[in-house]
Amino acid sequence: MKQKMKVSIVTLGCEKNLVDSEIMLGLVDENGYEITDDQKNAEVIVVNTCGFIDASKEESINTILQLAEYKKTAKLKSLVVAGCLSQRYKDELIQEIPEIDGLVGTGEFDRIVEVINKSLDGKKPIFIGNPIFSYDRKLPRRRSTPSHYAYIKIAEGCDNSCTFCVIPSLRGKFRSRGITSIVNEAMDVVAQGVKEISLIAQDTSYYGIDKYDELMLPTLINELSRIDGLYWIRLHYLYPGYITDELIEVFEKNPKLCKYIDIPLQHSEDHILKKMLRPGRQTDIRALISKLRKRIPDVALRTSIIVGFPGETEEDFNNLVEFVKEIKFDRLGVFTYSEEEGTPASRLPNQVPQEEKERRAQILMEVQREIANENNSKFIGKELKVLIDRYDEENDVYIGRTQYDAPEIDGEVFVSNIKANVGDIVTVRITHSYDFDLVGEGISNESAK
Repeated sequence: MKQKMKVSIVTLGCEKNLVDSEIMLGLVDENGYEITDDQKNAEVIVVNTCGFIDASKEESINTILQLAEYKKTAKLKSLVVAGCLSQRYKDELIQEIPEIDGLVGTGEFDRIVEVINKSLDGKKPIFIGNPIFSYDRKLPRRRSTPSHYAYIKIAEGCDNSCTFCVIPSLRGKFRSRGITSIVNEAMDVVAQGVKEISLIAQDTSYYGIDKYDELMLPTLINELSRIDGLYWIRLHYLYPGYITDELIEVFEKNPKLCKYIDIPLQHSEDHILKKMLRPGRQTDIRALISKLRKRIPDVALRTSIIVGFPGETEEDFNNLVEFVKEIKFDRLGVFTYSEEEGTPASRLPNQVPQEEKERRAQILMEVQREIANENNSKFIGKELKVLIDRYDEENDVYIGRTQYDAPEIDGEVFVSNIKANVGDIVTVRITHSYDFDLVGEGISNESAK
């Protein structure tokens, strides 16, 4: 019997990219290739790249160049580049990195097997078209996340026009999946043992408007919550302009929806928000946060902030720091502005030097560290439900998350004095808190009942 050729897929960037990689894995597996995580023994490597900001582009290029070395020292016969970097820089990649054997963009990654086959035949296939991929079709998917949680993409693309962002040009216009398609996929992964589903899109709160002529996220959540065995539903990237009273009511009343709201606000100052073409102004942001905390008292608010946007003065930054101190976000990501070619923001005057951007980011992260420490201390003595992600055998401790923490990006809970399995839901009494993590003792294992 002929030995199967080994394919490895390396994923860079966000969890939306991860879902695309998992579909490519499913297609490759379905077409007779063997999947491997060992790049040194792979005959084909696919790099699913990110091209969002300078740092991610640099990581993508470095990864491609490092893996290209396996053509000299290992078994590698074909190096294929997929994703956002391919979509954005196809000509530059082919000209400057001759080791690349094929390219596939964000709208045609379902043709990955065809790309691999052609590249192995000595051709250099380039499948870069309009980014109009549809997820409503039934596609094979091989998940790479732990068995108990999964990401489900509910829409692709973006209709917003933020002046710093290239996503619409890389992913196309906003396109919602059908509710039936999403529910069917959720039922499939829950049947495989998944207990937590994270719904992802560039803007989940906008879900449905293009397909149903109305915002349908509340309806989708309620449909998903009917699935037996699904414990948590988590939402990512709720654009502040579309958080309706109906959606807030779902957060209030639906026990399966995590009290975790991820709102990328980007800044506090009105003139910066205006230059960014972000919706609303500081008064709107404050009113929304006040409403969320009043109606959902135990909500965890996460946001992302960009420092060093063109025209951001020292006074603007100081006001931003005071805003963060006042609001006391439970989770905060800080990013330095990246001057992306082709975006309106790249043409604005008064660009902030990189060294100054990094200084501001460090200051804001230190402020947030103190806030997070203060917020976490409030959990001491309380009992929380924790989903176990892994077991640290050396220290005999289980490590998991509460509903207030998303996998990979937020804090963790270190749990002792209990027997559990990965994927179990345990009740934990919190005994200690740190800047971003909690420590506690297990009280009961809900999954063992």
